[in-house]
Amino acid sequence: MGEYLTVDGLRTYYEVQGSGGDPVLLLHGGGATADSWWGQLSQLAEHHRVYAPDLRGHGRTHDLPGPVSSALLAADLAALLTAVDTGPVHLVGWSAGGTVALHLALRHPELVRKVVTIGTGVCRAGGTEADRAMLAEENTGLLESLFRPQYEPLSPDGPEHFPVVFAKWLRMWREEPEIGLDALRGLAVPALVLQGDDDGVTIEHAAAMARALPDGQLAVVPGTSHAVPLEKPELVGRLLLDFFAEQQPRRLMPLGALTG
Repeated sequence: MGEYLTVDGLRTYYEVQGSGGDPVLLLHGGGATADSWWGQLSQLAEHHRVYAPDLRGHGRTHDLPGPVSSALLAADLAALLTAVDTGPVHLVGWSAGGTVALHLALRHPELVRKVVTIGTGVCRAGGTEADRAMLAEENTGLLESLFRPQYEPLSPDGPEHFPVVFAKWLRMWREEPEIGLDALRGLAVPALVLQGDDDGVTIEHAAAMARALPDGQLAVVPGTSHAVPLEKPELVGRLLLDFFAEQQPRRLMPLGALTG
């Protein structure tokens, strides 16, 4: 079920499913929409109240004047969560949505129970060579052809606004993320770093993120890419539900892979 809520001048569209359990907030990747969570929404909603918004300038949520950053999008979501009165949420961010999730968790830990990043690094150096090449100037047309068809049918700003938001996205993607590993040491909530084994973030960087987190876990899904929630949707959903569980199993033989 889709709903709209206007907070601080931003009219945000969000999907809502489920009624019980801790609330969950799903943040889509850059250029995508809440619809990208089709593989997890109903599965998670069997146990949780699930919210999946379209971020500012994406999908059915309109754009506002000025540049866009992950920190700004995190501020939008903090205002939305406060207005809806969800209480602390399990926060899941995919790709650029993971960067937004980390900003939200670091700035507003009172709004977050646990946080999951999917295919997200904390610095440009953590990306693969292919990931960096995708954002190169010569590949701008490829990215435009990927995201324009998702934007034009839904945007309340009209299809002619796509070049405006696309320019904002490109700038943000090329300049971010620059959170850094040191910032993760101050994350006050449990966190799961999840990605495909052929993702846009190196496995070494993902492991370094998990090590930097005070209460971190690492999951690398075999046989998947940056689109891991689409490629193995049910498995990703099960991993999320397992991580959200209040009771976590005690590690019987910790041998230092995440601490050494």
